[in-house]
Amino acid sequence: MPNVIAKTEHHFANLSADEVYAAWLEPAAVRVWMQRNLERTGRSARVSEIAIDPRVGGKYRFSDIDDEGQENPVWGYYRELVPGRRIVFTWFVEPAEEAEDNSTVALELRPDREGCVAIMSHEMDAQWSDYIEPTAKAWKGMLESIEESA
Repeated sequence: MPNVIAKTEHHFANLSADEVYAAWLEPAAVRVWMQRNLERTGRSARVSEIAIDPRVGGKYRFSDIDDEGQENPVWGYYRELVPGRRIVFTWFVEPAEEAEDNSTVALELRPDREGCVAIMSHEMDAQWSDYIEPTAKAWKGMLESIEESA
């Protein structure tokens, strides 16, 4: 069965492609917009870890802890980094997903007047086809959180 793709787009009126690119790779910036995203979604949690090795093959790990003490990590590896233009990375929430290596996200950035357009595509195994819409909505929320945190 072929993979499925969740896709979303966001126009940043006042952030350049370089600024949005940096917001994904600078730990302090990621911590701020990730926390904002948790708040936007109504989750009562705090960002507990942001670790980023921003090079092709480098690993990242983001984690939050909810009110019950449950850690919610995500991690992956950078596959492609083109400053101000494109970031491709894997996205895992369970070790089995990492073993399957079947969850890849691409962030495309295109300059647009004073800002830029960000297009996110998340390719995943077809078993997750019921989650295309919520996944696209989650990525959209992250992009909006970047803008709100700038």
